[in-house]
Amino acid sequence: MKFFEKLKSLDLVLASQSPRRKALLEEVGFPFRIWVIPSDESFPQDLPTNDIALYLCRQKAKPFKGLMDQNTIVITADTIVVKGNRILNKADNPAEARSMLSILSGTTHQVITGVCLTSQNHRFSFTETTTVKFTKLEPEEINHYIKTCQPFDKAGAYGIQEWIGAVAVESIQGSYHNVVGLPVATLYRELKSFVENHF
Repeated sequence: MKFFEKLKSLDLVLASQSPRRKALLEEVGFPFRIWVIPSDESFPQDLPTNDIALYLCRQKAKPFKGLMDQNTIVITADTIVVKGNRILNKADNPAEARSMLSILSGTTHQVITGVCLTSQNHRFSFTETTTVKFTKLEPEEINHYIKTCQPFDKAGAYGIQEWIGAVAVESIQGSYHNVVGLPVATLYRELKSFVENHF
């Protein structure tokens, strides 16, 4: 059976409340539904930085164990922003957002997304890394972005698809969609392989 025909018989679940991930998956044309189960998003402090997103997307998949039908595939994901060895999580307030954006201003950082595909009997996970370079931002520009876009639900306190992406991103190496929150090109290939091998 062809991949797209097979997808119609499967229950594809996106375990994320992110409107950006939902929109990206819709662009690919996959039939899916949203199902989110809260999970522990803490991680061991001695975990290497490059392994954190992978660890967290696997953690998000754990609550679904025993709740899936035979034809269910759950997609979980986690995106982190890394500057050096420092992880820039979501900002809780304007002061935190201002601090994070000041750190990123005029420098290069990495955006790492971990993605996990889980079925009743199988699991496959991968990461994608994109390098982003910001131009130097003036305090007025940082304040303008925070005031107009309220980027408090985004890793690193910014969304590349917003105003700041248009005016401050000098260069990008890797997947743009990964920075938005989901490396859809890689996900497409890996999901196709997952379905062909296990269903």
